[in-house]
Amino acid sequence: MSETIDVLIPTRNRPAALAVTLTALGAQTWPALRIVLADQSDEEGACARGEVQAVLRYLRACGRSVDTFRRPRRRGMAEQRAFLLAQVRAACCLFVDDDVILEPDLVARLHAVMRAERCGLVGSALHGLSYLGQLRPMQETIEFWDGPVMPETIRPGSPAWARHHLHSAANLFHVQSRLKHERGATRRYKIAWVGGCVMFDTAKLKAAGGFDFWRKLPAQHCGEDVLAQQRVMARYGGCAILPSGAYHMELPTTITARAIDAPYVLPLADPPADCVPGPHG
Repeated sequence: MSETIDVLIPTRNRPAALAVTLTALGAQTWPALRIVLADQSDEEGACARGEVQAVLRYLRACGRSVDTFRRPRRRGMAEQRAFLLAQVRAACCLFVDDDVILEPDLVARLHAVMRAERCGLVGSALHGLSYLGQLRPMQETIEFWDGPVMPETIRPGSPAWARHHLHSAANLFHVQSRLKHERGATRRYKIAWVGGCVMFDTAKLKAAGGFDFWRKLPAQHCGEDVLAQQRVMARYGGCAILPSGAYHMELPTTITARAIDAPYVLPLADPPADCVPGPHG
């Protein structure tokens, strides 16, 4: 029997996009998914909209477990993610944004790499297909893991920080299109961070502090996902997979105030002495 994976979705004012994302989750080949929605939409909430209600009924009829939480008070994305993490029961949890399309085998592939590497996180970067044909060769550098995924300390301005350019526009799609005939298997590559679709080892994310730093940030902030990932990678390592299998709907952001960027204003946490075992221990 497959272990359950908790899928965590923060959402606000995107009912149509949310319905698409949920439908893609319903089509996943991984049989045991528990979907947790934290809805901070205006008025009655996205989960009350007809298109979302229809997909929720479909998911439950197909045997998917779905929990929805209406959270009208907004204290920032870090607090929203901390709330979602507090609901997790499974050994692995997958954070997915509310505007992502996932290929049917993506959850299974993420989980396979997580279990093989025993690292802290495995992500699938989002393709922006409206940029197909806009080639940016200076941003298409990719560094594959040739050996096991190991811890890395990545800070703003460091050489590894520049890896994030690979995930802009359709850069990654161009790279994987060129490489698809060279190898058919899933490949792991080095990251600065991954936006929108990231699986964590739940215990390792919590041991690295999760999103508890939300109390140190004003409600208007961004980069909380980046900081949490970099804290996990510093202790347990992390990677992304190629091919990705995740696509961005490229909707306008719902986080418009971006002056406070978490990895620039908060440090990487020092690991406590009683941390859980490392990626290969």
